[in-house]
Amino acid sequence: MTGASSPRDGFAVVEMFTSQGCDSCPPAEEVLSEIDRDARERGERVHTLGFHVDYWDHLGWADPYGAQAHTLRQERYARTLRTGGLYTPQMIVNGTVEFVGSDRRQAGSAIDAALAASPGTPVTLSVVTADAGHVVLDYETGALPEQARLNVAVVERGLENDVPRGENAGRRLRQDTVVRAFCSTELNGERGRMEIDVPAAPDPRRASVVGYVQQGDRAVVGATAVDLGDGNRG
Repeated sequence: MTGASSPRDGFAVVEMFTSQGCDSCPPAEEVLSEIDRDARERGERVHTLGFHVDYWDHLGWADPYGAQAHTLRQERYARTLRTGGLYTPQMIVNGTVEFVGSDRRQAGSAIDAALAASPGTPVTLSVVTADAGHVVLDYETGALPEQARLNVAVVERGLENDVPRGENAGRRLRQDTVVRAFCSTELNGERGRMEIDVPAAPDPRRASVVGYVQQGDRAVVGATAVDLGDGNRG
């Protein structure tokens, strides 16, 4: 997104609320893919998550990656950030800055600011087992703030499908870092184990697990990711 050539100390968790039923979302999906690709090439701690919501399904196409739980998460952000309602595509960086997801300039600015900030709370994930429909993880964090929660998402890159109906009828859409499973738990200690049910087993060669510590529905204070098939990246 920017011309930075070396890793910075901070991190950015980029959550985007999107839908295949919304014709404004494909350009934002391209931005999200670009952010993910650039971060992986540069080795920067930018973690992208595409939360597909379900409230556009009534337009004729039920998003195959949509979930009511994603809509509920966006609703909590709407209350916390006082956005006045839900919309897609919406991008949120580190739980505190929100904007239209297709805005490349604002995305770059928010991510640059996040990467320039302090490293945050250390978070480590290790995959214990990953099989069809089930992932078990061990986690360890640094000192925790009040109301700390650990959010864990299984995300998959390079997903494509045809959309026969709705606002994107006739298009073939490609999405990266699609959230295939998500869970959130209150942290009572700095280490533990989590088990995640994944309804559709992702391809481990293009799937990652993103873990991030958040103060309730507010600021994200630490994050990391582990690739299911190719090792770790912090």
